[in-house]
Amino acid sequence: METLDLIVVGAGLSGLAAAKTYHQLNPSKTVAILDVSLSLGGVWAKHRLYPGLRTNNLLGTYEYADFPMDTETFGVKTGEFIPGEVMHKYLTKYAEKFDILDKIRYQTKVLTAEHQDGPEGGWILTVESGSSVGKIAAKKLIVATGLTSEPFLPHFEGQEEFVAPLFHGKDFLKHADTLDSAKTVTVFGGTKSAWDAVYAYASKGIKVDWVIRETGHGPAWNAPAFVTPLKKQLEKLAHTRMLTWFSPCVWGDADGYTGMRNFYHGTAVGRAITNTFWSILGGDVITLNNYAAHPETAKLKPWSEPMFVASSFSILNFPTNIFDLVRDGTISVHIADITRLSPNTVHLNDGTKLTSDALICVTGWKHVPPIKFLPEGTDAELGLPHTPTHTSEPYWTPDAVKKADDEILARFPRLKDQPVQNKNLKPLLETAALSTTDKINPSTPLTPYTLYHFIAPPSARFNQTRDIAFAGFLMCFHTATVVQAQSVWISAYLSDKLPAKTLPPAKPRKGVGETKTIEDLQWETVLYSRFGKWRYPAGHGSQFPDFVFDAQPYVDLLIGDMGLKVHRKSGWLAEATEPYGVEDYRDLVAEFEESSRVE
Repeated sequence: METLDLIVVGAGLSGLAAAKTYHQLNPSKTVAILDVSLSLGGVWAKHRLYPGLRTNNLLGTYEYADFPMDTETFGVKTGEFIPGEVMHKYLTKYAEKFDILDKIRYQTKVLTAEHQDGPEGGWILTVESGSSVGKIAAKKLIVATGLTSEPFLPHFEGQEEFVAPLFHGKDFLKHADTLDSAKTVTVFGGTKSAWDAVYAYASKGIKVDWVIRETGHGPAWNAPAFVTPLKKQLEKLAHTRMLTWFSPCVWGDADGYTGMRNFYHGTAVGRAITNTFWSILGGDVITLNNYAAHPETAKLKPWSEPMFVASSFSILNFPTNIFDLVRDGTISVHIADITRLSPNTVHLNDGTKLTSDALICVTGWKHVPPIKFLPEGTDAELGLPHTPTHTSEPYWTPDAVKKADDEILARFPRLKDQPVQNKNLKPLLETAALSTTDKINPSTPLTPYTLYHFIAPPSARFNQTRDIAFAGFLMCFHTATVVQAQSVWISAYLSDKLPAKTLPPAKPRKGVGETKTIEDLQWETVLYSRFGKWRYPAGHGSQFPDFVFDAQPYVDLLIGDMGLKVHRKSGWLAEATEPYGVEDYRDLVAEFEESSRVE
């Protein structure tokens, strides 16, 4: 049986960064990257590049810190969004430059990962490649399959009679011919991916009936790339320290500005200022989009409060104004539930019948890793979502959850007043016409991800073996910076090079000073995981880490964990007012390498 020092599962943005960083720091170790697809890229793999796909980020904010996306090579100019084809090319060039392209094994699906007994641990992976099934041993394992690798598509009553193509947004490219053949389509969903699908069809002159559930979360927040009267780039606002202070954040003290955060969230005056900030931000987006100017665009006004929305708060990255297509009737918005399908027809609960040449469903994802971990119960010990038990729950116990709730609400009283997004809200599968036979679906009761700093298992056993980590199991605005920080943190973790104040050392050290205990680690893990439920009820906070203005303090947390420099600007004023970006972390790997050598 083949044995490798490291296997990375997933060749997307996070998997490539994790593999590259580990290989860079451990050049003599054997590494393989396994991916089920025909090409690298994850969401930017070739089979997912439907016509018109672009990043939500402008050039300069969606790239690896140590591999700038220059205009000469990639053709994207300052102030432009990045086309999907360019992202795929960029990731390929990155893998080539850092000598990991030849380490990718495509069309290889990991079925199971079985942990091995013994002080060093390790994993035996059962993998499927084509028609063959085999086993590979990994001394270390990084899971980077992400949160959007497996789509969830419900069954609709009458869909067998529908005749026309019915597919999840992930499979848009497979049905791209409908962009030429269809005259009328229906798009089901209100998130940014639904907006993308709607625009793709409508911009080609195809009539779009856009169905957003009246019992759902409503239309997503979508802002212009530049907001506020000062026309500031939205994703840079979210990484400007003085603005991140307005976001209640349980790990926010990692940025070193505890006093400012205590004022904004621990005093009545501070909370009033904070509420005003979020009101201005949301009001500016509503004004810029001019929802009230037309009865159809009015239906796209978000139902949720901006403060409580996470990464579903997105950016309008279309070449032309999507609202013009709504106003001219190319797009019709229906706030209703689907009751059934019949031949080429979508039936709504208000009696409307929509003639459709295709039904595109943006109905979410199965957010659990697509790997079976063995022996049974390993997923719970790892801190992965699992069916909760009352007898053998390792971390997510009623007492631990109550303790976390008490601390969160004591520190952030504003979160006691939870918003009512939709008084008629129902889970997707409680809609009468929708069902599923999938074992894991949006209605499956699962614990949230319970990973230490959203990366590592919080168990004593896995702290000793240091043989598994999870990369990219969160959603945020500034993915590129987070990916960079996580990749270095993971290499430090797997090599037992994190300071003792961050994690109890796997092996005895001399003169380590302050040491974090396993009990402290587990408590902090539950606290951070539970926080999302209160902070982002209009996002996915109760399931997995999902945040916007908390991304920079999260990067600060990881940087501080490694004993590296958190504040990287030239003075207090610059720290407060200048946005952080990938350019501030260009030499992060070298910094860690030097720090480890000094120790």
